[in-house]
Amino acid sequence: MTDVEKWCPEPLWLLAYPLLPDAPQRHQGGGRRRLDDRAVLAAILYVLQTGCAWSALPASFGVSAATAHRRFTEWVEAEVFARLHQQVLDLLGSAGAIDWSRASVDAMQVRAVKGGI
Repeated sequence: MTDVEKWCPEPLWLLAYPLLPDAPQRHQGGGRRRLDDRAVLAAILYVLQTGCAWSALPASFGVSAATAHRRFTEWVEAEVFARLHQQVLDLLGSAGAIDWSRASVDAMQVRAVKGGI
């Protein structure tokens, strides 16, 4: 099993693929060929799940740290991860696979005052 298959298994890829924005078109063509979205997604998921720095991304993904970070930024702005999260929750919820007895919500937001109270 490759790193791409491990970090972005087929069922997850099938959910994520339709959410990804279209690749930008180059007006005059040329340039480098765009890296595979699945490999980039796997690299991003690796960084997010392991907590490693972008620069520590293993070469086995075939994606540079700069490309992974740039695509991550593009996809966050396009709300790909928020929509993917919602889809996964919907699937798990409809399958009865979410244990709501252990769920908690924390919406506390307090402005920090310089120098204490």
